Amino acid sequence: MLSSDLPPSTVFDGLDLLRIDATGAVATVRLERPAKRNAINDRLIAQLHTFFINLPEAVRAVVISGSGEHFCAGLDLSELAERSVAEGILHSRGWHAAFDAIQFGRVPVIAVLHGAVVGGGLELASACHIRVAEASTFYGLPEGQRGLFVGGGGSARVPRLIGASRMADMMLTGRVYDAAEGERVGLAQYLVGDGEGLAKAMQLAQRIAANAPLSNFAVMHALPRIADLPQADGLFVESLMAAIAQGDDAAKQRMRAFLDGKAGKVSKS
Repeated sequence: MLSSDLPPSTVFDGLDLLRIDATGAVATVRLERPAKRNAINDRLIAQLHTFFINLPEAVRAVVISGSGEHFCAGLDLSELAERSVAEGILHSRGWHAAFDAIQFGRVPVIAVLHGAVVGGGLELASACHIRVAEASTFYGLPEGQRGLFVGGGGSARVPRLIGASRMADMMLTGRVYDAAEGERVGLAQYLVGDGEGLAKAMQLAQRIAANAPLSNFAVMHALPRIADLPQADGLFVESLMAAIAQGDDAAKQRMRAFLDGKAGKVSKS
């Protein structure tokens, strides 16, 4: 579903499970399956993939949210089919492709979390770069109680946020974190009141969109890879990335503006 501000015929036509506005520097995309608590079926994962690999050139940041009372309650179990091992692998890899397009796409992505952020919903949230949680948010990984294992990238992404031991606890015991606990352990970077998440995310996205695109790209792509390298290798890659970034014309213009007193200094506000 398109915003009325978008042209009538775009690559986003037919994405009926999403509400999209990609007319400015900050694009918004909202999951539109409220009756199913925005549970992810095959159509929704395919539509998310289509959206993120076809962002308009003018888009510099994306905000993703969910309609209704929940962000995303995970895999739509009503559509869970019996699959062979090979079919199961291909299904999981489809989720990986969609969420890789978020984490390693062209622009930073902010998730606005509220209500259930469960199973595949947490996997989706963990693929985003910044997470803003409202007070109603709760997190769970119930796969262990259902005879399943995460298949949407959660085993690779969630431990990087909270550690493998906490993730194992969630999967083995069904432990659920509330919004405050989730922020404390690293599932979200910001915690706001109910109904305040989208405004906070848009504020952050506008700030991000004003950054030099190459700097944003380096944070998204180089930083997580450097963190996975041995320190000596990581430091060398850091030197390469720093040299590339500071050689960019946009970076040079921003440094000149700062030295000329035309750019704001770091403050607590």
